[in-house]
Amino acid sequence: MTYGYVRVSTKEQKEDRQIIALSECPIHIDKIYMDKQSGKDFNRKEYAQLIKRLKKGDILVVKSIDRLGRNYNEILEQWRNITKVKNVDIVVLDMPILDTTQNKDLLGTLISDLVLQLLSYVAENERTNIKQRQAEGIAAAKLRGVKFGRPRKYDPKDYIDIYMRFKKKEITQKEARKIMGVSNDTYYRIIHDIKRMQKNCR
Repeated sequence: MTYGYVRVSTKEQKEDRQIIALSECPIHIDKIYMDKQSGKDFNRKEYAQLIKRLKKGDILVVKSIDRLGRNYNEILEQWRNITKVKNVDIVVLDMPILDTTQNKDLLGTLISDLVLQLLSYVAENERTNIKQRQAEGIAAAKLRGVKFGRPRKYDPKDYIDIYMRFKKKEITQKEARKIMGVSNDTYYRIIHDIKRMQKNCR
């Protein structure tokens, strides 16, 4: 029996290209398992069901090695479990050398194992680089004053004293905003709310 496995990292990503590639093998759509989940580990519902279904002599097809996963050590562990323990062949469409149905001699196995280790390392390294780029992007945005998370709630009454000091010209507008510890937009909203509150009290 031939099975296919498809994985996309988020629910927004499209799996069409992978489905089409597997269907052309051909693999019946009922035999294709799909997860919409990160490849950082193998704790995935559909993948777990697929592994339980696999039996000796079956074939598992994936479009590329990173669709299987992105954790270097876990990819190697899963590969060995599937091919050595379950005696199931794996076919990676984008990398014909990673086709355990072919070249079953010692040299072929050695070459495919080396290529697998290299590609698994590359997949995990890319995941690490993505995380680093995200962290650097967030840090750079924070330096530019970009705020993350839900907007902080404020009570205009808490800033009346600071606003009155500004009105009396004891401090500048820039100093008032700095004391409040808010962005320009939030500062103007606070001032607007204070003025509206004072107007309603007249």
